[in-house]
Amino acid sequence: MAIYFIGLGLYDEKDITLKGLKIARKCDLVFAEFYTSLLAGTDIGKIEEQIGKPIRLLNREDVELNFERIVLSEAKTKDVAFLTAGDPMVATTHADLRIRAKQMGIESYVIHAPSIYSAVAITGLQIYKFGKSATV
Repeated sequence: MAIYFIGLGLYDEKDITLKGLKIARKCDLVFAEFYTSLLAGTDIGKIEEQIGKPIRLLNREDVELNFERIVLSEAKTKDVAFLTAGDPMVATTHADLRIRAKQMGIESYVIHAPSIYSAVAITGLQIYKFGKSATV
């Protein structure tokens, strides 16, 4: 049993990676939050249709204060997807949630997606102009 942090990309329900879609479809439960960022070109119904499962939408309080009770308690016995706009590890909130999962002994996986950092190139600007960058 595990939690999967799945990025949805930048605009609509079609931006999710094939890997993210496959994993979301196999998970027992699907949660999402859109307060850190949202997908302007879609709505929750279209994402549910794409995945083929209902999605429980979480608000800020659910995520920041009640994540252990609402989501991680389920991930102890089920495979759980947690969907976010962009890439899930760009927001420090989501990185903190992954740390909480580890502290509770819950396996976690990250399925990356295009993020705001990917979108910068469309403007003609270079990511290096926004601060330090490194290749790992």
